[in-house]
Amino acid sequence: MTLRMTFMGTPDFALPALAALVDAGHEVSCIYTQPPRAAGRGQKEKRSPVHAFADQRGIPARTPRSLKSDAEAEAFRDLKLDVAVVAAYGLILPPNLLKAPRLGCINIHGSLLPRWRGAAPLQRAIMAGDTVSGVTVMDMEAGLDTGPMLLAEEIAIGTHMTAGELHDQLAQLGARLIVDALKGLEDGSLAPEPQPDEGVTYAAKIEKSEARIDWSLSAIDIDRRVRGLSPVPGAWCELNGTRVRVLLAEPTRGKDEAEPGTVLDDDLSIACGRGALRLLQVQRAGKSATSAEALLRGFPVPAGSRAG
Repeated sequence: MTLRMTFMGTPDFALPALAALVDAGHEVSCIYTQPPRAAGRGQKEKRSPVHAFADQRGIPARTPRSLKSDAEAEAFRDLKLDVAVVAAYGLILPPNLLKAPRLGCINIHGSLLPRWRGAAPLQRAIMAGDTVSGVTVMDMEAGLDTGPMLLAEEIAIGTHMTAGELHDQLAQLGARLIVDALKGLEDGSLAPEPQPDEGVTYAAKIEKSEARIDWSLSAIDIDRRVRGLSPVPGAWCELNGTRVRVLLAEPTRGKDEAEPGTVLDDDLSIACGRGALRLLQVQRAGKSATSAEALLRGFPVPAGSRAG
């Protein structure tokens, strides 16, 4: 079974799925991805991970800034697709595109729908303290991640799991599920099922303001935020007036009389609204990530000082 398709995706999350579809022998007529962006100190334009993969495999790439024009709709229809596979693309597909392929547009979403519809599902799952996450493969419709489901599978969120680790596991799971879903969709063994009406939550885009650590929160809540934002964009605080990203930490016992934000010891344990948080992996601006122990050797943060 070979399907003629386009793949619509942009970041690293989408790469395992695209590679799996190519390796499964499907005809990827082209990819759609976000346009190159200026990046790095030289602000040179950099192609997305999906774009770079397509170049390596000789797959034509399309990088429209919008899909709303009649010309883009016509160009999409002219591909005469069996299916379009979407994974973290970054553009909204207008209704006239969704039904253009014979089998529709199929999305790989990094949550167990209907929980965490929206832009940042895996980060929000960790920040909310969820114990499970997963991938849902769904038939797309006009609503935000509201389409009927084809396949879903869950994985556990470990106590110390970061968003980066969850990302990698979900990307691999999505690659396996999309191959199985397309096979079942084509041979008729798989039928879309409506999402439940109960349990709907929305994973709003991560705002810059959320990354600054609020030491008045509990150590457990701050730990979840640190892990949910690690490695990107990274939760941060100020130590000695210097901005420091906190990439990994662990809740520990605090001191009842200590004000939130007070450094409690020589191991970078910091008082929180309830309990304390010991910093484990950190990164100063312009420096590589390092252990808190290594940071303290050249950047003393004495007990009694304050984290901002």
